[in-house]
Amino acid sequence: MSRDYDTAASLARIAAACDGAFLGVALAICAARSWFNYFATTSSLHRIRDAPAARISDLRSLLPADPVSDDEGRLVVVRGQVQPLPAVESSLLAPKNRGVFVSQSSGERAVVVQHTETCLYNEWRGIFGWSFDLHALFAKSLKEQRSSSLRTVPFALVEGGQWPHSLHVQVDLDGSAHPIPLTTVYHHLRPVQATPYTFFQAIFGSGFPVALLHEEKILPVGKEITAVGICRTRDGSLEIKSCEELPYFLSDMTKDEIIGELAANSGILFWSGIVLGMVSIGILSYSIIRYDEGTLL
Repeated sequence: MSRDYDTAASLARIAAACDGAFLGVALAICAARSWFNYFATTSSLHRIRDAPAARISDLRSLLPADPVSDDEGRLVVVRGQVQPLPAVESSLLAPKNRGVFVSQSSGERAVVVQHTETCLYNEWRGIFGWSFDLHALFAKSLKEQRSSSLRTVPFALVEGGQWPHSLHVQVDLDGSAHPIPLTTVYHHLRPVQATPYTFFQAIFGSGFPVALLHEEKILPVGKEITAVGICRTRDGSLEIKSCEELPYFLSDMTKDEIIGELAANSGILFWSGIVLGMVSIGILSYSIIRYDEGTLL
């Protein structure tokens, strides 16, 4: 009986210590992730701060005089107006809708169009208090299911106020996973009509569709944006592509605004890493001391 009691007491002490240990380890992992993100953000901040903010007409002077290959380039920050590539490559004014999409909702010309359909689900506990949804087993999100399509045409950035007699830099989106600064031009929420099947879904606490959200977002022609990327020459033309190590490529913000946002994020991550690290060390130390004291008793 005494042996069983000692065994049970030891297991209870280990379980109590492990609770704190698990929490301490989880906080330590969060602290490590904060420090990792802090160093990555700080590195991006320094690189973007040191990158020259040049006019499009001055980009060639920043590139190597005798590049070894067309892939050799330099990180730059450039701001300009969006224009379709066929229009900037032609010596004459191209037709208005040549090489562009025309939004069906607003009639605006665009070089990037994104259509998104989102099915919104409602979760309600049935008469038995159950909350079971098959969508939670086969989908990543319980509240919604989304389908999206993105269409693009080649486009470039030109200096504002000098179009159509200005130089341009072509934007290369190939391989880029960075977000594009799109403008929402259509947003419509259409309720889904209930069916007898919906009634049974509600009774048993299964999520059922309640609305269908349609959205259209575009990158309109003439919009002024900032590009942060590697500028190079390809077939005699200027081209800028994304840098995988940086969190920005195309943005509505200016260089100073990007630097300010990165600096703020860096400060938050720095103090988060310190606080989470100190709390995790304290919890782990307390768990070890409590376990040792329980062992000595």
